Amino acid sequence: MLPWHQYIFGILFILAGANHFRTPKIYERIIPPYLPSPKMLTILSGIVEMILGFMLLNPDTQSSAAWGIIGLLVIFIPIHIYMLQNKKASLKMPMWALIIRLPLQFALMYWAYLYVL
Repeated sequence: MLPWHQYIFGILFILAGANHFRTPKIYERIIPPYLPSPKMLTILSGIVEMILGFMLLNPDTQSSAAWGIIGLLVIFIPIHIYMLQNKKASLKMPMWALIIRLPLQFALMYWAYLYVL
């Protein structure tokens, strides 16, 4: 049996990934212009988030999922920086919330690292 917080983390990623399909325009807007095909990247990242979330809920794949989540969060750092730099990409979030998202990425990476065996 997995610890309760691992279920929460896995479900969080499953729901976050599913949200890419529920409200794709939000995610497309935060993708920096130097990256190609925001629509495809939104779909792809949503699928990857959901797969990693489900993998985290399986003891046989949790370690791979944890490393995948850490990698995904590293890849997302430029998006958070772009949101800080671009008013349209900021989604009208307050500056303090945009700033706090960067260290939050590292906290989430640490949380994922807890499930590396």
